[in-house]
Amino acid sequence: MKRKAYKDLIKWKNSKNRKPLLLQGARQVGKTYLVNEFAGKEYEDYFYFNFEQTPEIIQIFRQNLYPKVIIEKLSMFLGRKISPENTLIFFDEIQVSPEAVTSLKYFCEESPEYHIIAAGSLLGVSVGKKNSFPVGKVNFLSMYPMTFFEYLDAFKDELLSEVLSEGKLSEIEVFHNSISEKLKLYLYLGGMPEVLQSYLNNKDIAEARHIQKEIIKAYKNDFSKYADANQAVKTAEVWDSIPYQLSKENKKFKYSDVADKARSSVYGATITWLKNAGLIYPAYNVTVPKLPLSGYSDRSKFKLYILDTGLLGAMLDLKSDIILNPDGLFSEYNGAFMENFAAAELINSGNEELYYWTSEGKAEVDFLIRSNDRIYPLEVKSGSSRNLKSIRVYEGLYKPERVIRASPRIFSKDKEFINIPLYAVSVVDKIIELN
Repeated sequence: MKRKAYKDLIKWKNSKNRKPLLLQGARQVGKTYLVNEFAGKEYEDYFYFNFEQTPEIIQIFRQNLYPKVIIEKLSMFLGRKISPENTLIFFDEIQVSPEAVTSLKYFCEESPEYHIIAAGSLLGVSVGKKNSFPVGKVNFLSMYPMTFFEYLDAFKDELLSEVLSEGKLSEIEVFHNSISEKLKLYLYLGGMPEVLQSYLNNKDIAEARHIQKEIIKAYKNDFSKYADANQAVKTAEVWDSIPYQLSKENKKFKYSDVADKARSSVYGATITWLKNAGLIYPAYNVTVPKLPLSGYSDRSKFKLYILDTGLLGAMLDLKSDIILNPDGLFSEYNGAFMENFAAAELINSGNEELYYWTSEGKAEVDFLIRSNDRIYPLEVKSGSSRNLKSIRVYEGLYKPERVIRASPRIFSKDKEFINIPLYAVSVVDKIIELN
């Protein structure tokens, strides 16, 4: 399957300032598959080391962090010489060995001729506690579940994906209904590569749901694997509460919906854990939309979104016949799927953090978008309602150049107001530039 991160790997390989690359992302988003494909196409030689599958190699890094010694011992372990010429070295599940993470610093400083990629499902929560993290000595690349555009590519709709990615919506209005139907199936299947590959091969919707539930089980196993017992229980409680909280009309996260008498002092660390593991995307509240948004956000007020709408549907045990419903997933659970979809697409398109705006007792705008050092309100509507109260309140207060609604409707523009189809949320910044 084509992944947009492949182009980022090419840039990394050809960079004059290349450092060891840390590839981050939740389990099952396709990190290993991508690196294997990249190595096979772009390098003559490839060495793969998995710290979970072959724990014997952990001892190599505990004994010595000098790159030449490590390479020599890894060569002895494999029975093959590892040379730097047109060779890729991949350390998978590196979070198992904090010493191996630390060694990346020395590869950067003393042996930059080696092309090294390191990946780990829980790098953000499992390293840097006891060993020094190689700050400034590594490049970073984050991977996420496959976006809607990547999904179109996988299902042989490359031309549609290409035109959509350029933000030229007026050129594909005739395909609007068809794309909207494809979006409904994507919302159910989500973007986990194994799920999509299974559906592509077998067209078995029940098997796709089974795989989703297996992935969720694997995540829950990780809670106990990388947290103490008490923390693992709390992490599971927060994770399990998110679908319910998103299904409410007011989607603001409430600790009281996790457990009786729950408080941020007890459960705050679990939210940080889930965020660092790449499993959730928080959106923080802003009441004064000024740059930098992080400086004006209230970190005590937030919404939490799941990394993938398919997993969200599996957690809610949503039935597959909803795909055939005219409104279906667009409106189900108070539009939870559409907000979650928008959040995931915005994160995958380069937004490091998400923000939403509220005016106490008056209005709420789902997302604030930064483009060319300007802030624009984005309202996500799951139905065909023309109600624009919230963004009109925002517009009256702050006079933005554009106000944007994402809805099932086709692309339209009326003065400062732009309606974009839900499937184009990831390119909202390009649409603003073109209009």
